[in-house]
Amino acid sequence: MEIRIEADSIGSLAVPADAYYGVQSLRAKKNFNITGKPMHPVFIRNLVKIKKAAAVTNQSINKLDLKIADAIICACNEIISGKFQDQFIVDPIQGGAGTSANMNANEVIANRAAEILGGIKGDYSLVHPNDHVNMSQSTNDVIPSAGKLTVLELLPGTIFELKRLHTALLKKSKEFNHILKIGRTQLQDAVPMRLGQAFQAYASVIARDTCRLEKSMDEVSTLNMGGTAIGTAINANALYLQQIIPNINKICKTSCKQAADLFDATQNLDGFVSISGVIKTCAVNLSKLCNDLRLLSSGPKAGIGEINLPAKQNGSSIMPGKVNPVIPEVVTQVAFHIIGNDMAITMAAEAGQLELNAFEPVLFYNLFESIETLTGAVATLTDNCITDITANEEQCQVLLDASVGISTALCPFIGYQKAAELAKKSLKTGIAFRELVLKETELTLEQLNEILNPTNMTEPKYHLDNLFLQTN
Repeated sequence: MEIRIEADSIGSLAVPADAYYGVQSLRAKKNFNITGKPMHPVFIRNLVKIKKAAAVTNQSINKLDLKIADAIICACNEIISGKFQDQFIVDPIQGGAGTSANMNANEVIANRAAEILGGIKGDYSLVHPNDHVNMSQSTNDVIPSAGKLTVLELLPGTIFELKRLHTALLKKSKEFNHILKIGRTQLQDAVPMRLGQAFQAYASVIARDTCRLEKSMDEVSTLNMGGTAIGTAINANALYLQQIIPNINKICKTSCKQAADLFDATQNLDGFVSISGVIKTCAVNLSKLCNDLRLLSSGPKAGIGEINLPAKQNGSSIMPGKVNPVIPEVVTQVAFHIIGNDMAITMAAEAGQLELNAFEPVLFYNLFESIETLTGAVATLTDNCITDITANEEQCQVLLDASVGISTALCPFIGYQKAAELAKKSLKTGIAFRELVLKETELTLEQLNEILNPTNMTEPKYHLDNLFLQTN
């Protein structure tokens, strides 16, 4: 392999001659052999978009030569289009607060820009990674800003999938709205409800999660670009400070704003913690929903069996015909993973000291993963489970009839003590609760049917007040 020798303040290294990365990227690759994965491609793209915006800004304020700026912009455009992705060799989890990621971008852009100007890779006399590509910037404003832009780009996909799930759940709530079933609290029979009401509740919590995610995007719409190292804007002049965010917004098609306090925005990562918390909350709600689906579909003969989940694959290598609720299971596993990621994100944000947090790389690694796995989990739940759920209406009625949960509806008319007495007697003797009510109370069949009407038992009905007055 042909090589070239590059040097930095640590010493010299042999870099592959055809590599667009340089000595600092290679040194980081050797130092941080952690995950074996590349940095997130959307993060790389946004990192390069910031470099492009900086070149545009520096050229417009006459700090950067037009030819150099144009070469840098051209190189950035090529990378943004998908070229040279294999040249970003630094592990996503890295020491140095992201300096290695920043320098990886600076070196690739500089070497490609030098080629565009007729130079060769490794000769930084035409375009320098630090002096030109990194002009008016620091790792400490570039990396957190790239992270925020990445979150802003990833979250809409999650929100889109949550809205699809919400629509699917609403459709099921309408489809099942006529089916009466027994509700359960603490896994014990409670009072009657409609199966459609259960799915409406699922839709409501997903709508709430969607709203939280939409609002959370404001948390990452404030950038510290221009603050450079710690917020003092050292090496960045006033004109750059005025123009860098508008240029980023133009290139990234965003509506970000510059932080009012650049010191605060450079050292504190609470916005990422907030978003991670919203993602975790959504994951918790999804897992609870999936727990319910597994319980309601359990059996199918020896469990509750009120609904049927679509069969997606064989459930056992030894038991013929067994089908497991694999889609709800995988969603719950994703929830566990996101909860763990949230803890890592929390600790990374807490671990910052003074004017900088050095632990952004692991925070971003986990946050991007949480967003993407949540998106995938929601999509598979919608497409491979919710849309094809069916109801076992007869089973719902059988379980309702076998329950004494309807006794609660009679408390206002015969009193709690009498209702409890009849419920216990029904359970002990096997005599239907309705039969005992007619035999041992003064309620007529007409009155009993009115009280135990499915609609009357599952939502407020003021016309029962007159009946209450008559019986009391």
